Order: sequence, then C-alpha cells, then structure tokens
Amino acid sequence: MKQTLLQRVEAFLIESAIPQSIFGRDAVRDPRLVADLRDGRVAGLRVICRIEHFMNKWRADYRAGRVKPRGDRRRHIVRAGEQA
Repeated sequence: MKQTLLQRVEAFLIESAIPQSIFGRDAVRDPRLVADLRDGRVAGLRVICRIEHFMNKWRADYRAGRVKPRGDRRRHIVRAGEQA
C-alpha cells in the first residue's frame, strides 16, 4: 500500500531526528508544515516536490557522511534541585 505524504514525513522525522518545526522550515520555509499536515492540510504539488526533494537530498548527504541526525537542539532545562 502506498504511504501518504504525512506518513512519509513522520517516518523521515524519526529517521533523521529532526524536530518537526526545523524540518518544515528547512524543507518549505514553513515551521508549521507538519502540524498543519497532521490537522488535515492538503499540500500542493510544488510543496510535495520540495518536501520529497529535501528528504531525498538529506538521505543522500547522510549516506555520504555530510550530515548527521540533528536531534533536538534545545538545551536541557535544569530545574531547581536537579543537576545537569
């Protein structure tokens, strides 16, 4: 069965460890992209092509050793009484 765009994006987010807002910003300059897709947004052909291109390019760069999974770049918040 063919996966939907949202399913492919969700799998890519897990594979790359890129936060959803960073993915949307890097792929199509829209940090709310993934949240909007989850809420039922229907992407146009141009947006779909940009998303697919971004994911394919990232995978090729990853295999070539030019990028690494990013993960969440926010600093760990230390609460009162905890140690970093």
